[in-house]
This record gives sequence, C-alpha cells and structure tokens, in this order.
Amino acid sequence: MNQRWRAVGVLAAALFVVNVVARLVIKFAYPDDDTAAGRVSLAMFLVIGLILAGTAFRWGGDRPVAHWTGDLVAAVAVALALTVFVGPLLVGENPFEGGAGIFFAQIWLYLAATAAGVLVGYLILTALGRDYRSRQLKRYAELKAAKPRKVVRR
Repeated sequence: MNQRWRAVGVLAAALFVVNVVARLVIKFAYPDDDTAAGRVSLAMFLVIGLILAGTAFRWGGDRPVAHWTGDLVAAVAVALALTVFVGPLLVGENPFEGGAGIFFAQIWLYLAATAAGVLVGYLILTALGRDYRSRQLKRYAELKAAKPRKVVRR
C-alpha cells in the first residue's frame, strides 16, 4: 500500500515539476513574448500528456482499470491543485491575477491534456493487446484450449 501511494506522489510531483519548469522558462526566457509563452505552455501540456500516456501504458498492463484510474485521478488532482495555486506563487505571480477566465481555462486545459494523455496511452496498450483484461482473456482461452474435451457416452 505504501508503494502505491509513493508512485502516486512521484507522478504528481513530476507533473508539477513540468509546470514549474515551463513557468520558469516563460518568466526568464520570454517575459514579454505572449507567442513564445503560448508555445512553451503547449509544450508543457504535451509533456504532461506524454507522461500520463506512458503511465497509463505501464500501469494498465499490470493492474485492472478500476485499480489504476483512481491512482491517476489522485495524482492529477494533487498536481492540478499545486499547478493552479502554488505554481504561480513560485514565479512571483498571483494565482487569480488574470481573472476567473484565465484561472478556469488553465484548469480545463490541464484536464484536457491529462485526459488525452491517459486515453492515448491506454488505447495504444489495448490495441497492442497488452492491457490487463486482454491478457486475462488470453490466459483463459489458453487454459480452456489445453483441457481435453470430455467424452459423453450414450
């Protein structure tokens, strides 16, 4: 159980670090360039999606969907809270500085990137037949094929 929460914490920390790095790059490399800031933000969302795609691919092969989705939701929720409330403070900004529209847009974009990443990772895993359920069905089919048929006498 402790190992499970450690993995969730590491994932949440990794997602938050990606956001902090993107914020620092925007602050120091492109302080007044909105176009470059948008590109860095896009790259951040792509990296977050790739991290979650890899995590869904890895965790989906070992455990049932109901088991690992709760872990992913917990990690994303913690990372999102840190990203929205703590991230701006680390670079000297107010989390609500841009108004409600910017605040909620950031949340929706983050959730869209995470959902897309998880979906892509799990769909690739399922398409390859390496997900937990597919492997269970394959083992079941092999087990049934290995048993000889019972002969019924009349």
